[in-house]
Amino acid sequence: MERNTWLILAIFTCLFVSSEGRELKIKHTHHTPVYNHTLTTILVHYASAVYMSDLTELFTWTCARCDGVTEGFQMIELVVDIQNCLQAFVGVAEDLNSIVIAFRGTQENSIQNWIEDLFWKQLDLDYPGMPDAMVHRGFYYAYHNTTIRSAILNAVKRAQEYYGDINIIATGHSMGGAMAAFCGLDLIVNCQAQNVQVVTFGQPRIGNAVFATYYSKLLPNTIRVTNGHDIVPHLPPYYYYFPQKTYHHFPTEVWLHNIGLGSLIYTVEKVCDSSGEDPTCSRSVSGNSIADHIEYFGVRLSGDAWRSCRIVMDHALVDYRRTDGEGNFVLSRDPATPVIKLNTQSGAGGNHV
Repeated sequence: MERNTWLILAIFTCLFVSSEGRELKIKHTHHTPVYNHTLTTILVHYASAVYMSDLTELFTWTCARCDGVTEGFQMIELVVDIQNCLQAFVGVAEDLNSIVIAFRGTQENSIQNWIEDLFWKQLDLDYPGMPDAMVHRGFYYAYHNTTIRSAILNAVKRAQEYYGDINIIATGHSMGGAMAAFCGLDLIVNCQAQNVQVVTFGQPRIGNAVFATYYSKLLPNTIRVTNGHDIVPHLPPYYYYFPQKTYHHFPTEVWLHNIGLGSLIYTVEKVCDSSGEDPTCSRSVSGNSIADHIEYFGVRLSGDAWRSCRIVMDHALVDYRRTDGEGNFVLSRDPATPVIKLNTQSGAGGNHV
């Protein structure tokens, strides 16, 4: 048994060493997006809020993570896919003049198993309409083949009908970042949406270099924020000697990392090159930290409860709820109606799922 354990560790070490070699150069004809620190540090709070399990507080935007820079956000739709443990919401941030779409990432107590699975995942799905572009089946299906997509697109349409053709920003952390990327592409390619921006945190690779090239042309206004030694942006592994078969990040990465100056430590935000795999950014360090994965800009990006897919919801939300035959549901409100006010306490009289 001990011999097998050392063999597994040796294989993992080889995977990381081989992924740090020379990189495939991909062509980009677009401009590098301008990194907006203020916007990014606002969006990380939305990426954090979507992890909340108290759906009453989340839908009414009264949760502990729903104040400060996100105060005044108008929730339109909250979708929960019970079958696949997925959660996302759509609303309007009037101060940003934008529709904000946020996707929840992997729950904390399953991150370890999820990371182990990603070591062995191979590209296995041709992306529709993009010859030779291949993507990760699990991330693609999480957005396209669940209740998430239809609910999101419906909410975006209703928001645009009421607010007009305002900007759309998709965000998410970890697997939620992967879903946000597919959502942004979907809005551009299939919905002919304009002014779509994607900002993700700790996102894994989701496709090959051909896919990354297509993506960067269609969605140039994309920022992938990575943090220190966060393990997830290193996965699935990058192999330079299989240029057409390896996973490849799309641009533009912004790498957060600490530098020391005497006894002082500063966090630097480095805007990386347009390759998607800048060897001087997160790829310059080993990806070995889960701690760096679950906190960005001092904001915790994980669930508020250890139990996976646990939710709490007050009976007062029944009028806003639509449920399908498999128990998945959407909480929805008309953008023209006043903000919902519920005189409830967190967890009191709620349903636990």
